[in-house]
Amino acid sequence: MTSTGQRIRSARHMRQLSAQQLADRVHISANYLLKIEAGSRNASTRILLDLARVLHVNPEVLSGQPYFGTPEGEDRVQAIVPALRRLMLCYDSPEELEVPPRPLLVLSAEVDQISALRRDAQFARMGPLLPPLVAELTQVALTSTGRDQWRAYSELARAYRAVNSLAHKLGHHDLSNTALERVRWAADRSGDPLMQFTAAYLVAGAMLRQGAYGPGRRMLEGLRGELERQQPERSFTQQAYAIDGALALKLAMLEAREGQAEKAGALLDEAQEIASRVGDDVVVRETSFGPSQVRIHRIAALLDIGDTEQAVALPGRWGRDEGRNGEWRPPTGLAAERSSHHFIDYSSALLAEGQRDEAFASLAEARRLAPQHTRFHPKARDTVGTLVRLDPHPHQDLAAMARWMSS
Repeated sequence: MTSTGQRIRSARHMRQLSAQQLADRVHISANYLLKIEAGSRNASTRILLDLARVLHVNPEVLSGQPYFGTPEGEDRVQAIVPALRRLMLCYDSPEELEVPPRPLLVLSAEVDQISALRRDAQFARMGPLLPPLVAELTQVALTSTGRDQWRAYSELARAYRAVNSLAHKLGHHDLSNTALERVRWAADRSGDPLMQFTAAYLVAGAMLRQGAYGPGRRMLEGLRGELERQQPERSFTQQAYAIDGALALKLAMLEAREGQAEKAGALLDEAQEIASRVGDDVVVRETSFGPSQVRIHRIAALLDIGDTEQAVALPGRWGRDEGRNGEWRPPTGLAAERSSHHFIDYSSALLAEGQRDEAFASLAEARRLAPQHTRFHPKARDTVGTLVRLDPHPHQDLAAMARWMSS
C-alpha cells in the first residue's frame, strides 16, 4: 500500500519544493523529512497537519483516506455511505417513508444500541442500522410536537453523531463535517443544553483535525466559560464536570498540536483533577470522560509534542504506582474504540523509540480490541507500513496484518 511518506513526497514534487525548503517551512530537519518520505519514520499528527498546510492540500490527501480494499473484498460498511449522504442533504425535507416510522421509544432504544456499537467501533454492525433509523427519526422530529418533538430531536442528534463518527473513521471527512452540522441543528431543537455542548465540542474537534487552532481554542474556551455560567453558584453536576473535563482534554490536545507542552500539561493536570470528581469513566450525551481518558490523552499529547520517550515510559510508571506486574492498560469496561486508540498511539511511540516487536504487539492488541477501528486508522496503517519497510523479511504475523489492512 502507498505510504504517507510517498504521498508527502509526491505533493512536495508537485509544489516544486526541495526537501530542505519544505522542512524549513514546517520547522523540522530535512533529514527527518526524508526519513518520513522514505517510510522509516512516522509523521506525528502535528507534523502531518503542518505539512498539509504548507503543501496546500487537505490532511486526508496525505493520509490517503478514505481507504478502499480490492473490489472483491470491498467493505459492506462503505456501501451505506451514499445513503447517508442523501440523508444529510435532505435533513429538513426528507424523502417519504414507505411505511410509518416506529414508535419513539423503539427508535430511542435503537439509538442506544447504535451508541454502544459506535463506542466499540463495531462499524459493520452499526452502519446498516443508521440510514433507516435516521430517516424514521427525521420524520418523527418534523411531525411531532411538544416533549415528543424535543425527545425526537435529541435522539436524532445522537444518531447524527454516530454518522459523524462512522464517516470520520472511514475517512469520508466531508460527510463527517456535514453530519456535525446536523448534530448542531438537531441539538439546538432538542432543548437539551448538554447535547448542545456536545455538538459544539465535536465541531471544535473537527477544527483541531484540520489545524484550525485559533478558532478551535476560542470555541473550547468559550464553551467552558458558558458551562460555568450555566451552573448555579458553580455547583457542577457530575454530568457537567464530565463535559468540562472532555473540553479540557480537547484543549490539551490542541495545545500539544501547537507544540505548547507546558499549556498542554497544565490542562491535562486540570482534567485529571476534574476526573477525580467524576469518579469512574462515564459517557454523557455521547461524550466520554474519566480517569482512563485522561491517561490516554496524555500519551497522545506526548506523541504530538514529539516526546516519545516519555510516552513509552508512562504506562510502566502507572503500572508500578498501582502495584501491577506490568504496564497500565485501559480497564476492561472501557469502550473498545478508546482502548484501541491507546494501543495505536502507544505502538507509534514504541516504534519511534526503536522497539519494533513491542510496537507490533501493541498494534495487535488494538486489532484484538477493535479490528475495524484499527484497520481504518491512518496511524495504525503507517506503523504497519513502517515496520514492513524496516524489516526485509517480516515475520508471518506482521505480513498478515499488512495484507489485512490493504485487503
